[in-house]
Amino acid sequence: MLRIVFMGTPDFAVPTLESLVAWPGGEVVAVITAPDRPAGRGRQLQASAVKVAAEAHGLPVLQPANLKSPEFQAALRSYAADLQVVVAFRMLPEAVWNMPRLGSINIHGSLLPQYRGAAPINWALMHGDTETGVTSFFLRHEIDTGDLIFQDRIAIEPEDDFGSVYNKLKGVGAALALRSVQAIAAGTAPSTPQEQRTDLRPAPKLSKETGRLDFSRSATELMNWVRGLSPIPTAFAALPDGRIVKIYRAQVLPFEDETEFAVPGTWTSDGRRYLRVAAADGWLDLLDVQLEGKKRMGVEELLRGFKPNF
Repeated sequence: MLRIVFMGTPDFAVPTLESLVAWPGGEVVAVITAPDRPAGRGRQLQASAVKVAAEAHGLPVLQPANLKSPEFQAALRSYAADLQVVVAFRMLPEAVWNMPRLGSINIHGSLLPQYRGAAPINWALMHGDTETGVTSFFLRHEIDTGDLIFQDRIAIEPEDDFGSVYNKLKGVGAALALRSVQAIAAGTAPSTPQEQRTDLRPAPKLSKETGRLDFSRSATELMNWVRGLSPIPTAFAALPDGRIVKIYRAQVLPFEDETEFAVPGTWTSDGRRYLRVAAADGWLDLLDVQLEGKKRMGVEELLRGFKPNF
């Protein structure tokens, strides 16, 4: 029976942990996750989604602040894992990923080598891709560059946003992880070097500023930016009065003719049904928003209590 150490933190990793716990061919002997963190208005310590799931199964949980700590590495070594499975965790030092006899594998939310980095799902949507997927690969020195095991693809539908694709890939990733672990256990897992390509897009960690919309871009680009950041961390823009509006959903409306052309960044509203802002080639028509100090709501609901003075 394969001895497995699982490493992960957010809810994206939980279906993979559940699939490995249920697999009769292996035993999850320990779970490594992030330390509890203050959350909410009361700043109470909150356990990660992976820790909650692990404790529900009675699994040992380690929460190292420092992965290079000799104490942590000694504790990890004591579990004598054959394989480590990593999903949405953090970068591992070589002493950790190289510890098990079969190494460590990672489940990544993109079709590697495309979108290496911390936010692959967001960036695929922000770039307007119509397809994405998950990849399993063996961990090596440089982030997200190890030899590929398997990939599974899904279509990105026009109505998808980060939240919906994230939820789809949670399940797809869990199935891919189990298939990869089974192949490793059977000695049949591929190990294919990643292509060296010049068209690769990175997927760096998102900052708050990433969400600020630049209205000199096309309306379609802006709509995709909104999709890729919804519901978190959310695209945003400043209204003419300086208030910030978060934008969760929007659509593209073309300028009807040359006479309707508006300078990018120009806001317009009829005060009842629509709130729009001009992009380089058309209108970004806001559908689902959140004004400072208000809850998230549809634009018509917002306009019942907010009268723009454009």
